[in-house]
Amino acid sequence: MTDRRIYGIETEFGITCAHLAEGEPPVGAEEAALLLFRPVQDRGRSTNVFLPNGGRLYLDVGAHPEYATAECDRLEDILAQDRAGTTLMADLARTANQRLAADEILGAIHLFRNNADSRGNSYGCHENYLVRRTPRFREMIESLLAFFVTRQIVVGSGYLKLKRGRATYGFSQRADQTWDAVSSATTRSRPIINTRDEPHADADRYRRLHVIVGDTNISEAATCAKVAVTELLLTLAERGQLPRIELLDPMRAIREVCQDLSGTVRCDVVGGRAITAVDIQRTYLEAITNADLELTRLHRYALDLWQRGLDAIASGDHSAVETELDWAVKKKLLDRLAARGHRLESFEASRLMLAYHDVTDAGIAPRMEERGMLARLTSAADVDDALVNPPATTRAKVRGAFIAAAEKHRRDHTVDWTHIRLNDAAHKAIRLDDPFAASDEHVAALIADMRGPEVEVPWC
Repeated sequence: MTDRRIYGIETEFGITCAHLAEGEPPVGAEEAALLLFRPVQDRGRSTNVFLPNGGRLYLDVGAHPEYATAECDRLEDILAQDRAGTTLMADLARTANQRLAADEILGAIHLFRNNADSRGNSYGCHENYLVRRTPRFREMIESLLAFFVTRQIVVGSGYLKLKRGRATYGFSQRADQTWDAVSSATTRSRPIINTRDEPHADADRYRRLHVIVGDTNISEAATCAKVAVTELLLTLAERGQLPRIELLDPMRAIREVCQDLSGTVRCDVVGGRAITAVDIQRTYLEAITNADLELTRLHRYALDLWQRGLDAIASGDHSAVETELDWAVKKKLLDRLAARGHRLESFEASRLMLAYHDVTDAGIAPRMEERGMLARLTSAADVDDALVNPPATTRAKVRGAFIAAAEKHRRDHTVDWTHIRLNDAAHKAIRLDDPFAASDEHVAALIADMRGPEVEVPWC
């Protein structure tokens, strides 16, 4: 695409250790998280490490394992990188459970790729998009708020909400956990968009749009649609071509939309109108369709899926998206459970919802993919490659090559998103300010120095 953009996804995982017999869990969440990360700590002497594939693996506040993808500029790469993170977490859980069994501890660690636990705690899936620095930044993000409030009707992961013994099913796990439209905080107010100015790039040229309102998707199709459509709308926003839709009360709207599977609830809009979430999303989709944008195969797929998702809500017939959009996939599972006599309030319904999001061997999503009940866009080879190799067209390639060389030659090193350094007196930190640059002569020389004299580093 001519409007090239960098993006990435940070995913926090829920963790618990279930007792294999009766009684309380034998290991608490914090202890389970440390056990999960023991191989990471043994390898890197830290629970916060960057990997040769360009991504970052770490324990976040509250004992939440988190994986951040490398910088991507292709939808194929973000899908493979995101899936690689889930695969890596599942492998860590498998190793931890083997250790528990060896120690004769009757427990099994489960990791959940979701956004809320049974006690009401919330953890996030944050999207990051590089945008050009402009004095219109605040205006630009405000023009996108109506989109972010209502896009849950397409890419929400589905939410079984229990309150006073009654259960309802809604679109989004994050809707009830969002308290502000725009804020520089992330936990205190938990906004739709975080405005902390931390670009991880040349600050004179770029900003990072940090979106924290989104659900964690299990479906790769939903992840693809979420990133693709948001990316395209950002291009229109930077061009000043977005439709202007301003909600009177975004927080009220996000909650009401969440609980309205019929798509008929109306959102109050500045100017005296009230329109449905479906109509709001159709307005944004029409703007993309009418714009002069160069689309890849996956962009066209995402736009088609978005259209089918909106049509499914408007018609009440979800069959066209029931293997692609998480909320529709899970709704079909719940409907089948109800046909066997289990209400939404039942233990069986709650357990089924957790099993859908469980990324360990106890999870059901891989089996659903095998049976055609859940669409998959990546191949096993794509994911295997993304586990060890960074995207080839972004700064992640430089970082990944440096880490791989430093680990191979057992050189102590320090890495973050914009810096790399060999920890010795002979070398200074190298700054990588251009996330679009897939090569760097200074890093190439440093890698060659680690390998020995007269060694060239091919970047292609």
